[in-house]
Amino acid sequence: ARGATGATGETGAPGVTGATGSTGDPGPTGATGDTGDTGPTGPSGETGVTGPTGDTGPTGVTGATGATGDTGPTGPTGVTGDTGPTGATGATGDTGPTGATGITGSTGPTGTGGFTDTALYAANSSGPTIVTVAGGTNIPLPNFQNITGFTANGTNTVFTVLQTGKYYITYQVNTTTALLINTRLLLNGATTISGSVQSPVISTSFINNTVIVNLTAGNTISLQFFGAVVTAILVGGGGAAGATLTIIRLS
Repeated sequence: ARGATGATGETGAPGVTGATGSTGDPGPTGATGDTGDTGPTGPSGETGVTGPTGDTGPTGVTGATGATGDTGPTGPTGVTGDTGPTGATGATGDTGPTGATGITGSTGPTGTGGFTDTALYAANSSGPTIVTVAGGTNIPLPNFQNITGFTANGTNTVFTVLQTGKYYITYQVNTTTALLINTRLLLNGATTISGSVQSPVISTSFINNTVIVNLTAGNTISLQFFGAVVTAILVGGGGAAGATLTIIRLS
């Protein structure tokens, strides 16, 4: 039988390293490793110099015309223009032929003659200032009165007829400056006597008119400004009359 193994002796000192052997052939390339994570984006580079503008391209073909839109609402009517100047007056037409002479009427009854005893004359010579109203302003006539067959009210603006008949009436108004205002004769404080209105188309300082009318006892007559608001100053002083009214009974 084999005897027991003795204890291992101490390791001897390392021997001298032998010469390096020659490098062996390269081994086969290992498999490609996984792609690493993308690194952070680097800072933007400076903007390059702008290149020269290229040549303008040819104009494109004109597109088809679009459909016409709906008509817009009519605008407000403009302000009326100024009235044009009045045209020249046309030439006067030829005078027509003279009509045939009518039959002579029968002779009326012979008049009795004589003078009328019904007449009125009244004036204003004090040169008053009258502020008118459009509806009508009576003109007072307190001066140079010669009255028969009439009565005057307290302000000498209303004259009452005392006898029925046909009357000749004439008036005149004279102001210190030209005015654009109307005048008339007013019957019974409410009715304009036909034909008595004077309506100047330009300013004037003198207005007059004459009418013949039938009046009834108790009727009243007044001379008025009307149709505008003005300040009228009648002529006066030295015997001059700024307004007068004359009424004479004819029959």
